[in-house]
Amino acid sequence: MERVRNRIDYELLIYFAGLLCFGLLALSSASVAIGMRKFGSPYYFLNHQLIYGVAPGLVLFFVFLKIDTERLKRWKNSIYFLTLLLLTMVFIPGVGASYGMGARSWVNLFGLSFQPGEIAKLTLVIFLAAYLAEIGNKLLDFKNGFLPALGLGALPILLDAAQPDTGTAAILFAITLGLLFFARARLTHLSLLLVAGALGLLVLVLIAPYRMNRLTTFLHPELDPQGKGYQINQAFMAIGSGGFFGLGLGQSRQKFEYLPEVQADSIYAIISEEMGFLFSAALIILILLIVRRCLRLAKKNNDRFSQLLICGISVWFFGQSVLNIGAIIGLLPLTGVPLPFVSHGGTALMVNMAAVGLLLNLSARGDS
Repeated sequence: MERVRNRIDYELLIYFAGLLCFGLLALSSASVAIGMRKFGSPYYFLNHQLIYGVAPGLVLFFVFLKIDTERLKRWKNSIYFLTLLLLTMVFIPGVGASYGMGARSWVNLFGLSFQPGEIAKLTLVIFLAAYLAEIGNKLLDFKNGFLPALGLGALPILLDAAQPDTGTAAILFAITLGLLFFARARLTHLSLLLVAGALGLLVLVLIAPYRMNRLTTFLHPELDPQGKGYQINQAFMAIGSGGFFGLGLGQSRQKFEYLPEVQADSIYAIISEEMGFLFSAALIILILLIVRRCLRLAKKNNDRFSQLLICGISVWFFGQSVLNIGAIIGLLPLTGVPLPFVSHGGTALMVNMAAVGLLLNLSARGDS
């Protein structure tokens, strides 16, 4: 389909730029104590984020801003194969690594360390969007349309769950479910998928005691405040002490290693403690504005592949944000999922920035 080139969506660019700057500010404050103790520098995590996240992320941002999206559609099979290859590499001795995090979710290759699960979020969106756009209304056929699409989406999820990395697997599941929904799969088929997903989660909980511990801690965090419930109770304390206006930027007490993972999945608690309800709520509003803007772009775009790409990235960002913030405020079990553009993580940030470049690319190429 011939497309008319317009200007990129500057409103969306401003939203993402604001989120990135806010994230760097929050990380610089939240990580000072742990950075000083572990690495002798209060700004170790901020510098690491700039060098290994922002710098390569800017390169990928401009690559995906300029890339011909029709090529991505043609390359879908190669992209899918690359996704499976990267997720399989974590199981190779001497290549895969855990870095003491439990899940074997890292790959060391040619002196570089990265997380294939983070890359898979973007590559799965690209592949499934291209595949679902290609099969069109065939998706309505359960046997010949829905099941093959589901099987292709399920394989990366299973590989990630086997690491085991339940948090990333949940996000990949949300991406698959969301894309099937936006591709107009039958609601009865999607309902069966939700039931199957719930049963799969139950199996994962039953075969791994630590997952059951997370579930019981979620339901009753007060029963073991110094043990399994320590992180969530300290998060509650940080959020509660922040009040409406917060203690002030840099004034957190919990970041002095009372609250675990302040630079990663617990960073929203430090934001609430230092900046209060006002700014923590504003962060949620900004995320909602981004999702709303993306869905408007998708609605105005006449190309099916582009629509699904935008929707898939929106589901990814929104779902991951909900999992992170929901866990920290006690609405969901802790899964160790980072907050997009805010939590420390080089691979995650550079892939997120690549996805933003793709979104802006599609906004300029569409009819929006």
